[in-house]
Amino acid sequence: MTELLQGMLLASMWLSIGAMLLAALRPLLRRLGGAPLVYRSWWLLPLVLLATLLPLPGVPLDEATPVHALGAALRAPVLPADAVLWPTLLVALWAAGALLAGTLQWRGQRRFERGMGALHRRSDGNWQASADPGLPALVGLWSPRVVVGPDFDLRFSAAERALILQHECQHRRHGDHWANAALALLRCLFWFHPLLPWASRRFLRDQELACDARTVDPHPASRRLYANALLKAQLVHPVAPMACHWRSQPMLKERIAMMKEHKRSALPRVTGQVLVVGLCMGLGAVAWASQAGSGGSPAISAEPFQFAQEDAAKAGLERPVTIDKMPPPSYPTSAFENNQSGEVVLRVEVDAQGRVSDVRVLSATNPGVFDAASIAAARQWTYRPAMKDGKAVAAAVRIPVNFAMTETVTGQ
Repeated sequence: MTELLQGMLLASMWLSIGAMLLAALRPLLRRLGGAPLVYRSWWLLPLVLLATLLPLPGVPLDEATPVHALGAALRAPVLPADAVLWPTLLVALWAAGALLAGTLQWRGQRRFERGMGALHRRSDGNWQASADPGLPALVGLWSPRVVVGPDFDLRFSAAERALILQHECQHRRHGDHWANAALALLRCLFWFHPLLPWASRRFLRDQELACDARTVDPHPASRRLYANALLKAQLVHPVAPMACHWRSQPMLKERIAMMKEHKRSALPRVTGQVLVVGLCMGLGAVAWASQAGSGGSPAISAEPFQFAQEDAAKAGLERPVTIDKMPPPSYPTSAFENNQSGEVVLRVEVDAQGRVSDVRVLSATNPGVFDAASIAAARQWTYRPAMKDGKAVAAAVRIPVNFAMTETVTGQ
C-alpha cells in the first residue's frame, strides 16, 4: 500500500511540474511552431509519468568496499497500528475516486453514442446519424468513424463539407482519439489532482487548434471558408470524453483568430521541435533519476565480533571463529526502491578447515527482505577456524548484518 501511495505522490508531483512548465513555455512554442508544435509538447506529461515507473538499476555495492563494524544495531522502526491503517484507507479512497471518475466518463460516452441514434453509411464512406448530440465528430477507439449529423448536407456547402471531413480525418490520421482515451485514463487515475482539469481543457483546445492548422495550412485560400464553417456550427451539447468534435463553442474565437496566422519558416519550426524533444528527454531523465533521490544512499555494516567471545566461551574455545575478508552483500533492489532498512542476525558454522558448512538466519527485522543477500555474502567470506586445545575445530559464530539508508540512519 505504501509503495502505491509513494508512486502516486511522485507521479502527481511531476505531473504538476510538467503542466506548469508547459503553461510557461506555451507562448514561446506558439511563436516558434504554431499550434501543431504546442500540441506535440503535451507528450511531455505521459513521458514524465512513464519515467517515474521505469525501474532503477540495481545497486550492488563494490566488493572492494570494506564492511565497517558499528557498535549500535540499526533496526527498522516499528510502526503503530494506525500508521499501517492509514495507507490502506487512502488507497481505498483513491480507488473509489478512480472508479467513480471512470464510471462518469463511460456514462458520458455512452450517452453521446446512444444520442446519435441509428447510423447510415454515406456514399463518401463516412457515417450519418439520425440525431445530433454534437456532430460532426470522430467516434470510436478501435475502429473510429467520422459521423455527421442528419442536416449535414443542408447546413454546409460542398466545399465546407470537404473541409470538415478533412478535419475529422486529420484527427484519425494523427491518432487523436487514442490521445483522448489516454487523457480519460489520466483523469481517472489522478482525479484528485488540482491542475488536471485545467490541463485537460487546454490539451483538448490545443488538439483542435493543431487539427485546424493541419487542415488549412496546405490550402491558405480556404481560411475564410473554414472560418465560416466554424461560425455555422456551435456546439451546445455536452461533449463525449473520447470523441473528437468539430464544433467547440468555448474556443471559437481562438480557432478563428488562428486562421489569421501565417505559416512559420523552417528555422523556427526546427528550433521548436528541438526544444520540445530536449524538454521531454531532459525532464523525463530528471523524473526517472528522482526515484533514487527520495530514499538516500544505501549503507551496509556488520559486527563480526559482537557475539564472538560469548559464543566461544559457551563452547569452551580458546579462540573464536574469526573473519579475514568480508565483501559486503548487495543491497536488494526492492528494499532500496522502498527505502527499507533492517538487520539480519546470521549463525555461520565453520569447519576445522575454515570452510562454511551452514548459514542460517536467527532473526530478521524485515523477514525475507535481506535474508538471501546476507546468506549469499556470508558464504563468500573468508574465515579462520576456532581453536581448542591448540587444534582447529568446527564451531559457529553469530554475525549481525545491518542494511540502512543514510537518511534513515541520520534520523535515529
